[in-house]
Amino acid sequence: MSHAYPLLSAPDHLPRPGNPERAETARADWREHAARADDPETARFAQELEADPAGRALLDAIFGNSPFLTQCILTRPDDLHALVTRGPEPVLRDSLERAAAAAESADQATAMGVLRRERRLTALGVALADMAGLWDLDAVTGALSTFADTAVQAALGYLVRQYGARGDLDLADGADHNGFTVLAMGKLGARELNYSSDIDLIVVYDPERVPYTGKRDVHQFAVKLTRELVRMLEERTAEGFVARADLRLRPDPSAMPVAVPIGTAETYYESLGQNWERAAMIKARPCAGDPRVGRELSQLLRPFVWRTHLDFWAIRDVHSIKRQISAQRGGSTVAVEGHDIKVGRGGIREIEFYAQTQQLIWGGRQRTLRQARTVDALDALARAGLIGRDDADTLIGAYRYLRRLEHRLQMVEDQQTQRLPETPEGIAEIAAFMGHAGAEPFRDELLTCLRTVEDRYAALFEEEPPLAGPGTLVFTGGEPDPETLETLARLGFRDGERVFNVVGGWHRGRYRATRSQRAREILTELVPTLLEALGRTANPDGALAKFDEFLSGLPAGVQLFSMLYANPRLLDLLARIMGAAPNLAEHLSHRPGMLEAVLTPGFFDELPGREELDADLSTRLADARDFQDALDIVRRWANDRKFQVGVHLLQGLVDVDTGGRALTAIAESALAALWPWVHAEFEQQHGTLPGPGMALLAMGKLGGREMTVASDLDLVFVAETTAARDDVSEGGKRPLEPGRYFARLAQRVINAVTAPTAEGRLYDVDMRLRPHGDSGELVSSLDGFVRYQHENAWTWEHMALTRARAVLGDAELCARLDAAIREVLTQPRDPAKLMAEVVTMRRRIEREFPAKSDWDVKYRRGGLVDLEFLAQALQLQHAHAHPGVLAVSTQGAFAAMADAGVLGRERAETLIEAARLMRHVQGMLRLMAGSAFDEANAPAGLMARLAESCGEGDSEALRARLANTAERVHAIFDELVEEPAASVLAADEEAMQ
Repeated sequence: MSHAYPLLSAPDHLPRPGNPERAETARADWREHAARADDPETARFAQELEADPAGRALLDAIFGNSPFLTQCILTRPDDLHALVTRGPEPVLRDSLERAAAAAESADQATAMGVLRRERRLTALGVALADMAGLWDLDAVTGALSTFADTAVQAALGYLVRQYGARGDLDLADGADHNGFTVLAMGKLGARELNYSSDIDLIVVYDPERVPYTGKRDVHQFAVKLTRELVRMLEERTAEGFVARADLRLRPDPSAMPVAVPIGTAETYYESLGQNWERAAMIKARPCAGDPRVGRELSQLLRPFVWRTHLDFWAIRDVHSIKRQISAQRGGSTVAVEGHDIKVGRGGIREIEFYAQTQQLIWGGRQRTLRQARTVDALDALARAGLIGRDDADTLIGAYRYLRRLEHRLQMVEDQQTQRLPETPEGIAEIAAFMGHAGAEPFRDELLTCLRTVEDRYAALFEEEPPLAGPGTLVFTGGEPDPETLETLARLGFRDGERVFNVVGGWHRGRYRATRSQRAREILTELVPTLLEALGRTANPDGALAKFDEFLSGLPAGVQLFSMLYANPRLLDLLARIMGAAPNLAEHLSHRPGMLEAVLTPGFFDELPGREELDADLSTRLADARDFQDALDIVRRWANDRKFQVGVHLLQGLVDVDTGGRALTAIAESALAALWPWVHAEFEQQHGTLPGPGMALLAMGKLGGREMTVASDLDLVFVAETTAARDDVSEGGKRPLEPGRYFARLAQRVINAVTAPTAEGRLYDVDMRLRPHGDSGELVSSLDGFVRYQHENAWTWEHMALTRARAVLGDAELCARLDAAIREVLTQPRDPAKLMAEVVTMRRRIEREFPAKSDWDVKYRRGGLVDLEFLAQALQLQHAHAHPGVLAVSTQGAFAAMADAGVLGRERAETLIEAARLMRHVQGMLRLMAGSAFDEANAPAGLMARLAESCGEGDSEALRARLANTAERVHAIFDELVEEPAASVLAADEEAMQ
């Protein structure tokens, strides 16, 4: 056989078979298939080829290394005959002509068949030219790219002609004037297409130029045509497929249709385009469609890609793209087995990005740098003196080597892979395919190449901090990167795809805060650190959702993002708030400026007392123009102060008891500030009544100084006047008799506290502890209140009264009210009957509100209800003889009873510590999980943080401590309440039988 045939001219260049046994089997199959070939000459050619040493070397190189190429030859032995005897170049030139002619096929099946057959011939011809050393990398990638261009143009041309034949398109000006352009991106755009690569495309159309005459909307037609184009290329038939088409590089692929109007594309890139998209657009070029639209699109993209001026943040954003992919899939270290030579360390992506970052920074001012091909870009950068010539030549050599290896990996099975085999046997086979005598020389050569690239790449960015410390975090494109999902899972996120979509939405300017270029550039820097911070919270997914909600309401983002970038500790705090404190997060959503307050001196100092709070609020109210203004100022002030306390609690700067007292002081200051404003506003309309007026009684957590960030206000109104029942108020436009007067005044106070204004609500108010509860009058007279407590109140109402404090109103009236309450609480009681009523109430609560879990510290046996009932019952029992036991807080009550000698000191300390622990657990769970805590679905981080805040190593240790504490409380409750009540309860039960 003539060695003038190009493919047989250098047999020593052909790789040896990596799998000789497979080669031997395939040769037998080859003889059989060749004997049945359409061309009789093919059978003779097969015999001659196998008899020739160079021919056998070629067959072994194919059969022993690539099952895909083997199948191509066995299916169509005539193709190998033509490629060997005529040479790859003329054969593939004829193939391109047949592929282009597919545009004029009679039907779609014929067109698809032609494109698939020519694609397999191209794949075989390019592979053989590569293996035989006839073509260098540029020729290989150029041939692959040219065929892809031709196939896309042919498929689009076929569809356009078919729609023209149906009357949906007016093709009077020719099929090329169709209003569509297909933008080739990535390696196809740069004419560097991989052997088995997807082709990245963006379909753009000009609605004014599409000669559409059909019944659909032109936009719907464009989408339909694009989907048909993709199907013609992708659909697998018995003859294979043409190419996998990826449309995800189009603007905002999760929201944008598959075909993009040119005006929409222009608007997007002008206002929302990101720097990673600029990098992608370096390689973009029209590859098919209407040349007019292609030229117009190229012109409008040019200023987007090539900026004349780049500011600090734009350059950092370009560099941060590198740091986001610095630990890409394929391993965070250089390796051989299983290494991904595209996106792994030292891989192709690093070389490409090395060039692209410098092009983005300098290409706006130096046109010679605007090169699509990576090799050309590196050369141009060296010529411009922006990188060293040695660096450029080294990276060009590495790039050519890795691309050649990439092609060998893909030739094996025609799969889009860049990952090396994971077994020694697999490495030995690919080493043979690369022309090595053994695995070790290949291993040494590859490691040297990868490490060289890694060193050069690292040197380019050596001044930059490692932004993507936790691993791969890439939020470009339309689909999440698998390694990014793995990184997000390691960070603690359960729904990585949702994280990808949320962060991608920020980058695409979905919110006002991220619509400016600078905001998105700073955000790119911030995202990895932000996600790490959110990942450290108890519930990373929930924290991200809260942060996203927070971001969605911001009018702008540059100031906030810059502040967070400059203050990493503030970012940690923000993440903790979003993940652990729903109420604080809600406040920040309404008042993002509070983050600045965190940076002011004094925010983390000791929390102010009542006197300082009153003075601060009084200063703020001096600027109030009217009553409505006062309502807003008080709300803003109180919410900001509550936020400060919440942050102190969250950071562990204060305990729950200190926080409760501080929150109570804030509520009292707010009420005290509104009280005169409400009265003045009310008196303008209704005048005044003679006498002390109205007093406000604080009950519940407000009365006990045990408020939380989310507490409402338990209030009772009591009034006294010297006016007769039928008298009316004086000095107002609409006088009222005393009953209606005080009821409306009280309602005005409630409204001032609860009404939603531009600043939200101040507090919710609960009035159910007033005499007769919900059915009672809104305001009681002092005499009526006292009479009710002596004659009609239930024991549980007296228990609630142990927390009552008169906090607002006439000083004398308040003093008389406190004295009357004290008189009620200090009356003598039958201990057994008292305890029986307490037990009955406790059992009713247990039936109606059974504990949901071990963590339900309020209702569980030995929990907060038992502690509060125990304290209040003992206060009522002993207050007659020892009035000093009437402290308003639970822990204060136990301490007072120990001081009075009615409760053992050791037992009191046990109860105080139990109350402190239970309140802390309750407060932390409400802070971190809200009211819907579910242990089964609680993130491990939440439970760990809860345990840590209680001084325990893990949640099981805390569970055991709670159980032990509750057991001791329950034992004391049994001894001091249940046992004394037993005889009365037994007698009652016997009487009912």
